[in-house]
Amino acid sequence: MGAVKSKRMPRAVREQQMLDAAVRTFGQRGYRAASMDEIAELAGVSKPLVYLYLNSKEDLFTACIRREAKALTEAVRAGVRTGLPADRQLWDGLQAFFTHTAENPDGWTVLHLQARTHGEPFAAEVAAMREELVAFVTELIAVAAREAHRNPSLPEGEVAGLAEALVGAAESLAAWANATAGVTAREAAATLMNFAWAGLGNLMDGHPWSPPAEADAVAARAVT
Repeated sequence: MGAVKSKRMPRAVREQQMLDAAVRTFGQRGYRAASMDEIAELAGVSKPLVYLYLNSKEDLFTACIRREAKALTEAVRAGVRTGLPADRQLWDGLQAFFTHTAENPDGWTVLHLQARTHGEPFAAEVAAMREELVAFVTELIAVAAREAHRNPSLPEGEVAGLAEALVGAAESLAAWANATAGVTAREAAATLMNFAWAGLGNLMDGHPWSPPAEADAVAARAVT
């Protein structure tokens, strides 16, 4: 079947139309199985026009990754309302994250699965997005913790690992939620809050958990 002819439209609009079709195709069929023919067909344009706008399948996939990564990070940042207590900011950010990944499952599959499993430079594009999210969460936790402690010298390293773990947990939980019928974005966010906030809340209050002293550990081993 030939591509559906459509009226002339601005390049930017046409390009987004192609990217919409590509994200859907890559997300549902995978990078290797997806063809430029079916992307063009879904977009309602000719295959030569796709190549004219986006050069190659690799360039098209990279453009999809960049667009979806930008949309996700912007959604999370927009969801966090500054000035609220730390738990509310984290809750808002998680809800924004899970809402976006639930509403854009093909885009999330492109980012979380397809881009990471097909080597460079695709994996590097996703890594850059992830670094931005981790930095954002690190700063959110660090600022809130410093304010709670009235301690401007609280080491960022103390919360950087928590931010890394939190982003990783959110990524895994989003993949699970999208594959599990009946799990809402709010439920996924609440699950992660219940998992993470007990430790983060204690950190904010100045009561972090500490591993046992070496002597206690030796004694415990001797007992067993």
